[in-house]
Amino acid sequence: MERGATIAARVEAFVRQVVAPYERDPRCGAHGPSAELVAELRGLARAAGLMTPHIIDGHHLTHREVALVLRAAGLSPLGPVAVNVAAPDEGNMFLLGKVATPAQQAHFLQPLLLGEVRSAFFMTEPASDNGAGSDPSMLQTTATPDGDGWVIHGRKTFITGAEGAAVGIVMARAPEGATLFLVDLPHPQVRIERVLDTLDSSMPGGHAEICLDGLRVPAAQVLGQPGDGFRLAQVRLAPARLTHCMRWLGAVTRAHEIATAYACRRQAFGKLLIDHEGVGFQLADNLMDLKQAELMIDWCAGVLDTGAPGGTESSMAKVAVSEALFRIADRCVQVMGASGTSGDTIVEQVFREVRAFRIYDGPTEVHKWSLAKKLKRDWLAAQPP
Repeated sequence: MERGATIAARVEAFVRQVVAPYERDPRCGAHGPSAELVAELRGLARAAGLMTPHIIDGHHLTHREVALVLRAAGLSPLGPVAVNVAAPDEGNMFLLGKVATPAQQAHFLQPLLLGEVRSAFFMTEPASDNGAGSDPSMLQTTATPDGDGWVIHGRKTFITGAEGAAVGIVMARAPEGATLFLVDLPHPQVRIERVLDTLDSSMPGGHAEICLDGLRVPAAQVLGQPGDGFRLAQVRLAPARLTHCMRWLGAVTRAHEIATAYACRRQAFGKLLIDHEGVGFQLADNLMDLKQAELMIDWCAGVLDTGAPGGTESSMAKVAVSEALFRIADRCVQVMGASGTSGDTIVEQVFREVRAFRIYDGPTEVHKWSLAKKLKRDWLAAQPP
């Protein structure tokens, strides 16, 4: 853990001192920081020796070490983008590092590791098409064999970072089953129909609705084997759920710092806000929720470090942490009153981002439903014949 703590300390100093001053930069828009701002921040991270700090010489840190680094990066909404640990790139790099062929890694992974390009993961489909969302088995996008390649038709939505991405991972239904395809972007057959306006605003490119209209993909760009899509998605899924928790723990930690400083400076009714129990107790509750979230992340990361899939554990962590972080962010807004609803600090943005996080990577209710099903399976398996 000493290695991870050392890297995390450098990342934290960089994010607080260099990245945070950019938070009010006009190039931060409703659909995330502009490409120009991303390039500028990454240039600063590269100069500081902090580009993709959770991967050293092609090898990931342990999950517990990554937790320290990503929490430090998350102290600013721009931090993960600056040091190249943001979603969906971080999860896509993890997946490609695990399952891509050497040729695929050279072409698609290496530019991501260097922070030269961004990526997108194309799975979610429009509800209006009765497509895949929390239930990936509803996958409607099709991939048809055609000569030495495939032709893909379908529509995707809420595709994070698609606008401006150079690497795409597309899930489609082939005759063998769900399959992942690697795609060079932009591509004339990958058409962005619109970028949706959403609560969150920290991810470059926002979240797009996409039409895949006769997209041709060579056989060499199938990730794994045809029909491996759901299995390979699981390789990415549990760690990516947890890294979301790590980054947002950092953001909410910063929001708590801002709210605490406000309560320790602002006076009302003859004393500092923090000396009013109605305020001080909320900040005390924050402190406990922050520690519980930290411990939940560390526990799940430890499970993943054993080599276990960690699906159940990551579901538990995602629910517990996202709900705790939302409570904290909500209290921060409340403690700061009208100031907490303004853009004068990042507290208002963190509140919005964490509210969306309770849905992204699986809504709380879906994870609880999955956990309840596991409880039933385990109970039935324990019954005598």
